[in-house]
Amino acid sequence: MFYKYEIKNNGYEDILYLYLTMAYEFSKELVRNENDGEIARRTKNFIESNKIDFKGEKVYLVVDGIVVKTLDIKDKKVETEILKENLYYSNEHYLVTIKLDDNSTIEITLKDYLLGVLATNMIPDLELETLKSLCILYRTYAFFKMSTDNFVLASDSYALYKPISYYKLSWIEKYDDILSNLSRAIIDTDCLFLTYEHSYILPFIHFSNSGRTFSHSDFPYLTPVKSLWDLASPYYIEITDYTYEFISKILKIPVTGTSNFNILDVDHMHFVHKIKINNSVFSGEEFMKLLNLKSLNISIIVNQSYLRIITKGWGNSLGLSIFGANELAKDGCNFANILKYYFPKIQLNKYIKELS
Repeated sequence: MFYKYEIKNNGYEDILYLYLTMAYEFSKELVRNENDGEIARRTKNFIESNKIDFKGEKVYLVVDGIVVKTLDIKDKKVETEILKENLYYSNEHYLVTIKLDDNSTIEITLKDYLLGVLATNMIPDLELETLKSLCILYRTYAFFKMSTDNFVLASDSYALYKPISYYKLSWIEKYDDILSNLSRAIIDTDCLFLTYEHSYILPFIHFSNSGRTFSHSDFPYLTPVKSLWDLASPYYIEITDYTYEFISKILKIPVTGTSNFNILDVDHMHFVHKIKINNSVFSGEEFMKLLNLKSLNISIIVNQSYLRIITKGWGNSLGLSIFGANELAKDGCNFANILKYYFPKIQLNKYIKELS
């Protein structure tokens, strides 16, 4: 990244000078006004990995002899607002009602609910700080649904729930370790939740995106941010070839190598919302579910003997990227800074029991 560094004292403080050249892509990002928080994070990572003995807070980035940016690299603390309530909102005391697929209900502790939701909606080998970030988002959703509907659906699209015991056999060798990590994330974030303008936010979470997250007109707390880590994700791109016989069977229409495919509706996220195949029209969601695709970022290549479908990302590209969050956690970011990166407008809150 940097080909040279110097530490100079200006009479008041030590300043770290880091030198780059415009031949390096990172330098071009600086010129394009790359997010200062992201540059500071990468700079701190460089200092740590190269064991540079620098205790100051100010860094000058020098491109081809010209200082182009000044960074303050001291750790930014995310403030937590304390809210006093008469109810117990803790993991062990707060009760969540789960409505099952047969419309029956069960009542479990918030801890058991979070264990099941986290286990069902994660990928393997996540860092503890990533699990904490997810835990806070799902706890927020439990508070929201219980306050509005008095129950949470087990098959909820935001937070699919299965009891943690469901995974005992599939995780037989790692079950105890995974359970321990999930429990730690839940305990360490007890009573923490997120709001925007004093209202609970929804847990917009995806596994991976195509290099950035997106905004949504209905949810002003969804701010688009770069998530370049996702470009190296194993989930970034998926290419699948289908025989026309299989496609015809799944879509229940005749499809051949001479069929006409037309994308009728694409949004600003490059997500497909309407596809026409000959005279049949499918919604993007319907097409994705029928073929078990990972996202609506769909490209279709028609070959003579097979159909190739390419998808980018995994999920809706809104809110927190699990893969991106995990890369931040590996670089030393805590859960609060991860959440603030992907949701810059939110407030981190904590319920405490009001003494009577």
